[in-house]
Amino acid sequence: MEPQNTIEIPKAYNSASAEDKWYAYWLKHKIFHSEVDSTKDPYTIVIPPPNITGMLTMGHILNNTLQDVLIRQKRMQGFNACWVPGTDHASIATESKVTKFLKDEGIDKHKIGREEFLKYCQEWKIKYGGIIIQQLKKLGVSCDWERERFTMDDHYYKKVIEAFVKLYHDGKIYRGNRLVNWCPVSKSAISDEEVIYRTINGNIWYFKYPVKDSDEFITVATTRPETMLGDSGIAVNPSDKRYKKLVGKSVILPLVNKEIPVIADYYVEKEFGTGAVKVTPAHDFNDYLMGQRHNLEVINIFNPDASTNENVPQEFQHLDRYEARKLVVKKMEELGLVEKIEPYQTNIGYSERGGVPIEPYLSEQWFMKMDELARPALEIVKEGKVKFHPDHWVKTYEHWMENIKDWCISRQLWWGHRIPVWYCVGDDHCNLECKQPIVAETKPEKCPHCGSTNLRQDDDVLDTWASSWLWAHDVFKTEKEKKYYYPTNTLITAPDIIFFWVARMIIAGLYFEKNIPFSDVYFTSIIRDLQGRKMSKSLGNSPDPLEVINEYGADALRFSVIYLAPLGQDVLFATEKCEIGRNFANKIWNAGRFLLMNAQTIPIDKTLADKHIDIIDEWIQSRFNQTLKELNRAMEKFEFNNASKIIYSFVWNDFCDWYIELSKSKFYSDNEEVKSAALTRAISLFENLLKLVHPFMPFVTEELWQLIKKRNVGESISTSAYPKCDETFIKQNVDDEMNFLQEVVTAIRNIRGEMNIAPSKPISVYLKTEVNLSASINYFKKLTRAEEVVIGKDIVKPEKSTAAVVKNCEIYIPLEGLIDVAAEREKLSKDISRLEGSINGVEKKLSNENFVKNAPVDIVEKEKTKLADWFEKLAKLKELLLNLK
Repeated sequence: MEPQNTIEIPKAYNSASAEDKWYAYWLKHKIFHSEVDSTKDPYTIVIPPPNITGMLTMGHILNNTLQDVLIRQKRMQGFNACWVPGTDHASIATESKVTKFLKDEGIDKHKIGREEFLKYCQEWKIKYGGIIIQQLKKLGVSCDWERERFTMDDHYYKKVIEAFVKLYHDGKIYRGNRLVNWCPVSKSAISDEEVIYRTINGNIWYFKYPVKDSDEFITVATTRPETMLGDSGIAVNPSDKRYKKLVGKSVILPLVNKEIPVIADYYVEKEFGTGAVKVTPAHDFNDYLMGQRHNLEVINIFNPDASTNENVPQEFQHLDRYEARKLVVKKMEELGLVEKIEPYQTNIGYSERGGVPIEPYLSEQWFMKMDELARPALEIVKEGKVKFHPDHWVKTYEHWMENIKDWCISRQLWWGHRIPVWYCVGDDHCNLECKQPIVAETKPEKCPHCGSTNLRQDDDVLDTWASSWLWAHDVFKTEKEKKYYYPTNTLITAPDIIFFWVARMIIAGLYFEKNIPFSDVYFTSIIRDLQGRKMSKSLGNSPDPLEVINEYGADALRFSVIYLAPLGQDVLFATEKCEIGRNFANKIWNAGRFLLMNAQTIPIDKTLADKHIDIIDEWIQSRFNQTLKELNRAMEKFEFNNASKIIYSFVWNDFCDWYIELSKSKFYSDNEEVKSAALTRAISLFENLLKLVHPFMPFVTEELWQLIKKRNVGESISTSAYPKCDETFIKQNVDDEMNFLQEVVTAIRNIRGEMNIAPSKPISVYLKTEVNLSASINYFKKLTRAEEVVIGKDIVKPEKSTAAVVKNCEIYIPLEGLIDVAAEREKLSKDISRLEGSINGVEKKLSNENFVKNAPVDIVEKEKTKLADWFEKLAKLKELLLNLK
């Protein structure tokens, strides 16, 4: 082992230069690339493809860091690790961006047409679509970039079309006229999962509808006055005695002046409003079902942009829906048909992408039958063949899958996978069969029914998720690759797409590949600010990860975000918390620098690695292997947060604070062989330590690993062998002995602090114990700056000494000459008196019933905590005073 010229090692770790240097090195030497290799077991992860419109967020940081930790560890453990990256075309998001861009340029997408618009989309994708990928590289992720995929690549596009055609011919896809969630901004159908509900403070209006041929009115309560223009009935509960005589009669629909029937349906809640509701089948999902049951007319009153159409009276036509609402209320008030208006809080569905309230809208769409498709995917998770971490997500998954609805897979957009359906638009000799859709992977030459070549392709594209659900298997371009890498091993993703993506990938894997897509799914935490708010641009509480990396370094950000993320719990993040990771990187750097600087003057000799071993060497080997055992167990259970703490504790406490400190006496020994043996072992252990840290902090570990000795070109810690746990080195008796030494040393250091004994002053230490500590006397002296350590079972406490007890050991430190005992006694007496006064004040406050009853709960709890802390401090002060008497 020949260390590099460590004189060049700077005092402080420079993260920026290390990150650029080593990422370029890894790419140049294809460290991340994987090919089919029958001699190795594969370990495969597919990245949740970020949208090409996306920019790096803290959520991406956590998600991709966890994936990288797994893939780097598995690569070092000898697996053929393959992490497939890529991006999603994101139909709605991308089309919205490009449409806005064109609008700003004065270009109307409908005027330039579909083909020209798609050219702009492709240009936009080339210019902006790779930004998030470049940002991910700054994080240090070890994706196989030669395998980067895009959901509209030629290969992937073809696979999406093939899947649609197969499902159609298998009877799983159909076209139907249904009520769907409609986004007025994108003018497209969206799925239930793309609807976000918000609580809105609105109103409830009570409208009076005249009963035909009568002076009576029936009053209905509605939260959407504008939709009355499309009413086709009034519904009451069959058991509601108030309205029994009106069921079967008609009312006159105000403003429209037409008759509509009064029907009875158990859906109506007698307690809501007046117990009578208006029925608008074209614009409410529940009304639609009632309309189907009672054969009511379905009247669509909106255009695709949610403005009113020609199906309403002329004065209400071509108005925004909310303008129409105002006019309807105004006209009803003029007619004296508004009984009252009350404030009302309701949940309104918003388009996740469009940011506006969705409109239930009657439209012809393509649907996928989900009941039979979902059943095997539900059983697979119930049986544990696909495991969720944390497992409480299984219940959420089961509930959704057991209540699954048919999936609306068509979108009224241009950017995306165009639905592979053609229609004969005909010639004079067309027949009835020509109305049937022609479903094929490529455009048919002619109509199979009449022979016409005049065919028109369906204008719609597929829902984005109807392409990305194939991601786990169709990112592999050949059957050979698919057979080797699929099923993949682990999926790490956010829980908010458990239905959008996770469930559907399981369905797709089982249906198309007859196998699960992955065996484990890890759901990441939600990252929030310190106030518990979800991070968002609008709140201004979402830090730019690249700025955080520039300030703290990628390793610091990676480690900190994992260290703060317990399994299944939200992460409370603030940029300054990256001090955790930066301090840790600096601790590792300083330890490595210290060892390698010593290697300039102390020869490294592997033949001495087993020579001059004492308890310190046995202990650190025991701790290293115990740490590795615990770390492996945590990683197997996907306890990343616990794993980070296990590594942190070993590196910071065991290795740096104790082992290196205790080894210094050997490094400075007069015996050259002792020095060489100690440093050889320390650097060897440090190299293994770097390997444990590497998956979490790849840059600083690569930098130090390369400095330990001269490496061959292309060598990297990333492909070095991961340490294996050897339990024969784990020795409980050695751990116990060392723990005892540490506790005694800590107790002595605490006494120094409590008694204000200057660190420079040597002390005498008396240890009354039956344990034989003679072999550790030199370590006691060094770590406590003691000039004398006396150990024995019959030791009598010296006069004017302070004491502490650790397990079965009494510790005495004579204070004569170290401090002014009389002055210290006086100071302690004053501190005790002052503290007793403070305690008395808090006790009075807490005994006051009015204070306890009226003060905020957190204030009362703070006072109780303060009192408990002060009692503990008082007991300690009295003990110190007693020791000085």
